Amino acid sequence: MANKRKKSAGKPFSAVLGFIFFLIVAGAGAYYYFFQYEKPETDRPQANIAFADADISVHFIELGNEFPGDCTLVKVGDTEMLIDCGSETSSISTVSKYLNGYVTDGILEYVIITHAHKDHYAGFATNTSTDSIFDLYECKTIITFAKTKQAVKGLYANYLRELSDEVSNGATHYTADKCYNQEGGAKRTFDLGKGYEFEILYNKYYWDEATTENDYSVCCMVQGGGNHFLFTGDLEKAGEEALAAQYKIDHPSLAANFKVDLYKAGHHGSKTSSNEKFLEVFKPKICCVCCCAGGEYLFPKQEFIDRISVYTDKVYITTLYVDDANKKFKSFNGNIVVFANAEGIGVQCSDNNTVLKDTAWFKANRTCANWS
Repeated sequence: MANKRKKSAGKPFSAVLGFIFFLIVAGAGAYYYFFQYEKPETDRPQANIAFADADISVHFIELGNEFPGDCTLVKVGDTEMLIDCGSETSSISTVSKYLNGYVTDGILEYVIITHAHKDHYAGFATNTSTDSIFDLYECKTIITFAKTKQAVKGLYANYLRELSDEVSNGATHYTADKCYNQEGGAKRTFDLGKGYEFEILYNKYYWDEATTENDYSVCCMVQGGGNHFLFTGDLEKAGEEALAAQYKIDHPSLAANFKVDLYKAGHHGSKTSSNEKFLEVFKPKICCVCCCAGGEYLFPKQEFIDRISVYTDKVYITTLYVDDANKKFKSFNGNIVVFANAEGIGVQCSDNNTVLKDTAWFKANRTCANWS
């Protein structure tokens, strides 16, 4: 809410005009306070903030089609980090249009590519006649998955070529295992500015063989100002449990009531991720799901809702599938932006700010005793 202006010592009529102006400003501030962003409960004193006062913003970007896929922009001052870019190479135009509103210098200081599924890396994997994200932006530091089962052909071959070209043009490239072990010049934590950093978290499948590509996902925590934002790609149950156990070892001062302010739902709200032992450690306050709800894969799954609802009802979804016959889609919440500073946190969506439990889609397709 705007601060009161000092009253002038002018004529009574001027004082009346000033009072009217104050009422208008106060009314606008109240409208923003109650309707334009969510105010999650926290365990520390926290005031709700306006987007303009945020030190950090996290953007979950709609991808312009009916497929699930991840693409997240983290912005701190003039520093930007992109985590993944799915779901198809055709998403690049939608993504770049959005990015250009925030990446004003054409530089992505950090890029993380979590694993070798096209709904996470397609934007980096174009043919030689089409610009990839690597072509459109100067990428300074690139962190990628350490292992994969993908054969070097087709889209994955395109990705390797585009990555190699970006490194040849000056980018620094680390794999997640090197970051976690701080080997070969890699670090476990990287500075984002304004007191924020991101940490590459443990995943046993940086080294071990997995049965699914999802388990090779790079996992990271963005943290600063008392805020913690968790990203786990498509990591599944065994990997989540190992990550949670190791996080407590790596952070021995972790309090019993530790909660992450934001969790990007693992594997698009699938039943294979966001498992109990994992959630018991991180206890999310806000959860964003990058998927096309009700589409081909029927995300978010009932099992995901049953588990996440123990910890929060602040669940947001990017896109909604509306017509199976014609594969039509529309925004669910749209582009979801979570923004924060040391004083507070807010959520602002491009279409609407309605949490999942209050939507018509949820009431028609899912149930939840914890949200009744």
